[in-house]
Amino acid sequence: MTKQITPLRQRMLDDMAMRNMSPNTQKVYTYAVANFARYHHRSPDQLGIEHVRDYRLHLLARGLKTRSINPIVGGLRFFYGTTLGNKALAEQIPFARAEDTLPAVLTRDQVLQLVSAEPAIMMRTIFITIYAAGLRISEVVKLTTADIQSKRMVIRVRQAKGHKDRYVMLSEQLLGILRTYWTHKWPSGKHLFPSPTTDRPITVRSVQRSFREAADGIGLDADVSPHTLRHSFATHLYEQGVDIRTIQQLLGHNNINSTTRYTRVAINTIRQIQSPLEMLIKEMGPLD
Repeated sequence: MTKQITPLRQRMLDDMAMRNMSPNTQKVYTYAVANFARYHHRSPDQLGIEHVRDYRLHLLARGLKTRSINPIVGGLRFFYGTTLGNKALAEQIPFARAEDTLPAVLTRDQVLQLVSAEPAIMMRTIFITIYAAGLRISEVVKLTTADIQSKRMVIRVRQAKGHKDRYVMLSEQLLGILRTYWTHKWPSGKHLFPSPTTDRPITVRSVQRSFREAADGIGLDADVSPHTLRHSFATHLYEQGVDIRTIQQLLGHNNINSTTRYTRVAINTIRQIQSPLEMLIKEMGPLD
């Protein structure tokens, strides 16, 4: 039996749909409000700022990090500020201060080892495509055959984060790999990476599971994920001397600050910078 949607939940869904919010954001926000209400055993429109405070302390006690708490906060702020029209209450729910952590980045050798450790040609090709074009996992699984534009040597990324289209480069190497994959798999539908059981694309979860198995097989840290390949793409481009603004466009970042963090993990670039101590020693001689 299908569970009936309450009028309040439907109103929130309608509010998000009218704002053209992504399906994933809608799912996260509705789950956040539902779990909040379930925790207090009351309808969320009967709960106030003290209930929000208690719930946040509960999330912290569970060990949730900022990256997990802030989407929940976003859902609660949207519910109170938009669906209930109580903007004053919504503004009293602050986002958690984000940790300033560096993204995990693989070396080129590690990327090669990871790809080689994946036995399935489809998954192996997906990993290579993420790294070669800097795609998000949600973007790569949605690729269609028409998105691979070999005459123009670009890949079209449709309706990515923020509902934006963009183009990324299609390298000769990647095109050759995609053609080899196509010869072996010959996908029958429009999806480049179809699900083996449905006419839909392969799922994000399937890619994450295969990645984890390959990463474990070569002894990579537990914090690496398919998104690490995207981080590695950006970092390696910067080390090659590609302008940070160009990298921003390739990644589809709205804010340049999201891109400049890769300058902090570009190890090869950092190694080439001469410390002022070198000049000091040359001018004054060894320090006793």
